[in-house]
Amino acid sequence: MLAHPIGILGGTFDPIHYGHLRTALELLETLELAEVRFIPCRIPAHRGLPQVTAEQRMTLVRLATDSQPGFVADNRELRREGTSYMADTLASLREDFGPETPLCLIVGTDAFRELHTWHRWRELTDWAHIVVMQRPGILQPLPPVLETFMTPRVIYDALALRRKPAGGILFQPVTQLNISATQIRALLAHGQSPRYLLPETALAYIHDRALYRSLPTPTL
Repeated sequence: MLAHPIGILGGTFDPIHYGHLRTALELLETLELAEVRFIPCRIPAHRGLPQVTAEQRMTLVRLATDSQPGFVADNRELRREGTSYMADTLASLREDFGPETPLCLIVGTDAFRELHTWHRWRELTDWAHIVVMQRPGILQPLPPVLETFMTPRVIYDALALRRKPAGGILFQPVTQLNISATQIRALLAHGQSPRYLLPETALAYIHDRALYRSLPTPTL
C-alpha cells in the first residue's frame, strides 16, 4: 500500500475564501490525504492579472491556512518566472516527493470541463491523479476530446488513489459553498463587508493593506 496522497489545490486565490477552505477540508478528511497544498499562481494562464500582487495573495493563503493541520501554503509558482502552468508545478512536486507518493490535483467541475485547453494537459495524469470536486446533480456532457481522455482513467474510490502514484480521475462529491472571489472583491470595492465569507485573519490583512478598494478598469 502506498502512502497517503498529497492534495494539490492551485488557483489565483484572489482572495482565498471559505469556498476553497471548506472543500479542501472535506477532501483532506474524506480521501484521507496526507495534506492539501494551496499553490497560488504567479501569472494565471486563463484569466487576466489579479488586482493584487502574487506575494499579497500568498500572504492571504498563509493567513487562511495556518491554523488548520494538514493545510500547507506552497509558494513554488511564485518562485518560477513567467506564466504559471500546472504541468510544470506537478513536475516540480514529483521531484520533491519522489516517484511513489500519490499526488492528487484537485479541480472544480467547471475547470475540469476546460482541462483540454490547459498547457500540456495530457501530461497531467502522468504526474498526478485528478480529483474533480463534483456539485450535487448530473455532470454536463464533456467535450468529446476530454471524454475520450477521461473514460479509461476513471476510478471510483479513495483507496484507488493510493494504489498508484498517478493516472486516475476521481469524481468526488463535496459541499460547495456559493462564495466567489469576484463577489468578495465587488463588496470591498463598494465599501461593503465580506465578513463570514473568508477568514478573519485574511480579511484583517486586506483591510490593513487597503486591498480591493476599487473595481478593475475594463480593458478594450
